[in-house]
Amino acid sequence: MKQSRLMSLVEAIANVVVGYGVAVATQLVVFPWFGLPARFDDALAIGAIFTLVSILRSFALRRLFEAIRVGDQFRD
Repeated sequence: MKQSRLMSLVEAIANVVVGYGVAVATQLVVFPWFGLPARFDDALAIGAIFTLVSILRSFALRRLFEAIRVGDQFRD
């Protein structure tokens, strides 16, 4: 069964939303270990930037692997 582009995007977003929460919490814990300020608003902003990058990366990789899978069907 082929996954639609929309469902690929929904899956990628769901995965990254959970990752965003984990990333923000991790920054608040880990940054002080390295002598960096752990301000909540900074953690939210940094997390948002990496979240956007992660959504784009996840979607692109999903589509690439789907294209490979579909292409393999025609080689048999």
